[in-house]
Amino acid sequence: MSRLTMQAVQVHEYGGAERLTLEEVVRPQPQAGEILVRILFAAAIPLDWKIRNGWLKNVFPITFPYIPGSSVSGIVESVGEGVIAFQAGDRVFGSVKGAYAEYGIAAVHELVSMPDSLSFEDAATIRAGADTAWKALFTEGELETGQKVLIHAAAGGVGQFAVQLAKRKGATVIATASTGNIEFVKSLGADIVIDYTTTPFEDVAKDVDLIVDSVGGDTEARSWALLKKGGILVSLTQAPSQESAKQYGVSAKFNTKFPTYENLQEIAQLIADREILAKIDHIYPIREVQAAHKQSESRHGQGRILLDLNSKE
Repeated sequence: MSRLTMQAVQVHEYGGAERLTLEEVVRPQPQAGEILVRILFAAAIPLDWKIRNGWLKNVFPITFPYIPGSSVSGIVESVGEGVIAFQAGDRVFGSVKGAYAEYGIAAVHELVSMPDSLSFEDAATIRAGADTAWKALFTEGELETGQKVLIHAAAGGVGQFAVQLAKRKGATVIATASTGNIEFVKSLGADIVIDYTTTPFEDVAKDVDLIVDSVGGDTEARSWALLKKGGILVSLTQAPSQESAKQYGVSAKFNTKFPTYENLQEIAQLIADREILAKIDHIYPIREVQAAHKQSESRHGQGRILLDLNSKE
């Protein structure tokens, strides 16, 4: 019996974007409790190239060769034994191990049904994008109406959603962005946008209740003093310094909790109803995956970068 195959991006060793190669591999088959998804779009997120570079080998150990990616939208192709929550033909988004491929396997709890009016492109921005912003603001950040939040890298795939969701909550939003992204971030609803290339953000932002930091390093170090006593810093890049948090009388959080299924449904409906917008910077056909990673690594752009797994270009 011949085995079904598919196109997938493989990484055979750590290194630069040139390590990403499009190959023909065996198509996975769902086991009991699993779902096979025909992937239409996959998000190319910073975590993907950090793993590829070998920077996170102690956090995300892998076995070569591996297929990168995790955040997708697509259509259920088939289900394994015992799966009743989904059936073939269902439109879904969520997390799939090895997302840079025509097909991928997911557990039931990793997928969410899509509203009829939600596009596959927008749906692919939710996991590791809109859901991360939700987590940082509400699940970990405990943001309340009337509070003040500072959002770093506000033009990015997470920041764009954080600005919109925080404004929708009724918070005052201070955001940082590079010169070319100032007007874009203003259009998202930010009350104050700081051009970090010309103005130290600590000269403008004071007495904030919450900081959402997707930059880390020196940006984190300069942010602590801006929080009110009892404020919260949520890091999206690394475990933040608990020593600094104690010194300034604030809390520091990193990946402690995640949005619920109901939260993800609410996010999807908000995007479907255009109450919040999903900005997509560029969609690359899967054969241009190296270019997608290079753009993501450059940290320049607005919104999310996607890979089109259905493109025959």
